[in-house]
Amino acid sequence: MSGRRPRPALPAEQLTIAWQSVSLLLDYPDEAVLDRAGLIRAASRGLPPTLGDRIREFLDHLETTPLPELQADYVETFDTRRRCNLFLTYFAHGDTRKRGMALLRFKQTYLEAGWQLDDAELPDHLCVVLEFAATVDPERGRDLMLDHRAGLELLRLSLQDASSPWAPLVDAVTATLPRLRGDERDAVRRLAAEGPPEEEVGLAPFASPQFSPGASYETTLLPMPSFPGARP
Repeated sequence: MSGRRPRPALPAEQLTIAWQSVSLLLDYPDEAVLDRAGLIRAASRGLPPTLGDRIREFLDHLETTPLPELQADYVETFDTRRRCNLFLTYFAHGDTRKRGMALLRFKQTYLEAGWQLDDAELPDHLCVVLEFAATVDPERGRDLMLDHRAGLELLRLSLQDASSPWAPLVDAVTATLPRLRGDERDAVRRLAAEGPPEEEVGLAPFASPQFSPGASYETTLLPMPSFPGARP
């Protein structure tokens, strides 16, 4: 799949800095995030303006806003708005059976790269995907983002529409990826019009024992569910 996609336009070192920085800054704001702000700001100066300026724009907000206000805004933004969801598979599948299979595919990708995710975290959270891409396997991590490019774009547009301080961070992520293809633009339009699908079904398939800690990496590759009409 990745062989048919454009190669990254940025050097690997810059991609690592950008993805790791956004992974840290998109997490729930706490003292640990604040403590890293200076280091992230220094690292961002090695990035092109299209990336570095966006990261520093958020850092300015982070460093001048009281922490309780940041935390309340974060919860209101990402936990209560369906279109500002940091879980990538949610945009394509909502809370449906297909989402459970998509989550398994994410975790299988991590296992194949030798990376075991903490059971407390869902594998499609954007912070997790960015950390994986930055620190473990850039190509596989980038492919996961591209597989869910339409959802990522809807997240970006939704944060922009809400004038969210976190919008520049997602702008920075999408700036590291190729431009949207025609079918992806169509998927974004459908998502914007209809929102994520709904179904009163839990995510039970994610508990499959073959993906539990200690499972063998030699598993059958599951297909990556994609947006209707999108090319592979």
